[in-house]
Amino acid sequence: MLDISGIRIPVDQLDGTLRTEELALAKAVRRRLHVAPDDILSVEPRKRSIDARKKNDVHFLYTARVALRGGANAERALLAKLRAHHAEKNVRTAADKPFGLPAHLGTQPAKRPVVVGAGCAGLFCALALAEAGLRPLLVERGQDATRRSRAIERFNQTGKLDPESNIQFGLGGAGTFSDGKLATGTKSPAHRFILQTFVDAGAPREILWDAKPHVGSDILPTVVTNILNRIRDLGGEVRLECRLTDIGIARDPARHVTSVTLEWRDPETDLAVEERVPTDNLVLACGHSARDVFELLKSRDVTLERKTFAMGVRIEHLQSMVDKSQYGPFAGHPALGAAPYKLVSHLADGRSAFSFCMCPGGYVVAAASEPGGVVTNGMSLSDRAGTNANSGFLANVFPTDLPGDDVLEGVALQRRCERAAFELGGGGYVAPAQLVSDFLQGVPSTAQGSIAPTYPRGVAWGSVEKCLPPYITETLRASIPKMAHQLRGFDTRDAVLTGVETRSSSPVRVTRGKDCQSVSASGLWPCGEGAGYAGGIMSAATDGLRVAQALVDSLR
Repeated sequence: MLDISGIRIPVDQLDGTLRTEELALAKAVRRRLHVAPDDILSVEPRKRSIDARKKNDVHFLYTARVALRGGANAERALLAKLRAHHAEKNVRTAADKPFGLPAHLGTQPAKRPVVVGAGCAGLFCALALAEAGLRPLLVERGQDATRRSRAIERFNQTGKLDPESNIQFGLGGAGTFSDGKLATGTKSPAHRFILQTFVDAGAPREILWDAKPHVGSDILPTVVTNILNRIRDLGGEVRLECRLTDIGIARDPARHVTSVTLEWRDPETDLAVEERVPTDNLVLACGHSARDVFELLKSRDVTLERKTFAMGVRIEHLQSMVDKSQYGPFAGHPALGAAPYKLVSHLADGRSAFSFCMCPGGYVVAAASEPGGVVTNGMSLSDRAGTNANSGFLANVFPTDLPGDDVLEGVALQRRCERAAFELGGGGYVAPAQLVSDFLQGVPSTAQGSIAPTYPRGVAWGSVEKCLPPYITETLRASIPKMAHQLRGFDTRDAVLTGVETRSSSPVRVTRGKDCQSVSASGLWPCGEGAGYAGGIMSAATDGLRVAQALVDSLR
């Protein structure tokens, strides 16, 4: 097989359909290699990105994997010919970095491992453990995808919050209702496996080669359900609507995990039921919003540390403005779809603001998980066809910004901001909102402009800075003009700021060693975003696989 990079295909040769893309790519490959159609057995796209640096010349760049008739001998001959004539520097023999799941142990340990949390970290960790024959118990406090979706819709319509099943909690974790963006800034052999697992579970095949892949929050519930069923098929047990309430830790020198206590409601009596489950290995993939778990760990003297996190607001623009700014005259072309952006502003005082979880053609969502607090996030459906674009518009909170020495002070700050937003909205989980022009001038807004906010519980116009620390709002205010130089129209006067976004990442890290176990309790495996070791779907899934491998290795 050969890999060919830098294949340029103009936008006007594509129409947004997979069939047209395959034909255009095959034609470009033949032209690049100077071979006849019959010489090629297959052409597989491996990467696709959009080059929009010149607005009058927006085009796609591909890397493709090609199999020639004649196999390895034909490939070596073609490479020699191309290099002899200095005709091609971007053709090479295909070579993938190997990735394999943990090998099957062959024997079942006396006590099965328990994985707490069925977000991406927990799902992929449990999947790898199940593939290794360990029959893990996977516990998730929230509901299955169907019932969770209904709970979210009920909250959107009525304001009745289910604290155990919402945007943050339930099968698939917070990522299920945040567009399913699978882009990553890191390189790992695990990434291809993760993407292929999503495809096998029902995600679109294009995520295997798109440089900025996404699934869509309308498809993800099916995908995570199919992954869950795979874990069950491999012998794992799954308990939904089941909450971790305690961790048993032996008071020996190693402070080894001995058990977990789980709680759920008996469907017949509606009474709480508790069960103590013996285990030597607890994978804690609880997510960044499981504040009760952080408090439990602190009470059990598990080592925690403050970490940098971010807070701010959601900012909404018309998607048509973003498209025009990014793609110029090609805006709206069906092959390009809704344009994303990624912005950062570094200020002279050492602080920075940045866009986060940008959702093209998306919606601001009501992401509260505790009564009396307003939280925002964003999501897109698979077609990204919404009128607005939205993004988290955030600034960092550093450990040194927090008073005192309580390791959970970051959680306390999040809560204060969320409750202030609830009060500013007037209750009912209505969110405070402000126009960008008014925010820049430091005056409250009284009504919307040309951009209608999409937050489902409605907004109360006013001043979002009343529910955030001054160092956050000052950083955001100073960064808007700078970001407008990167994305024309970012400072549009009618752009909407909706508060608050507080859950972009965990304010706490559960400290672990190089062996992936807690430094203060052996057999406790902190994992994923909630434990402070990931920052998105791909990194969380990768960390889940990493922890599973370390756990299996410890049992050999």
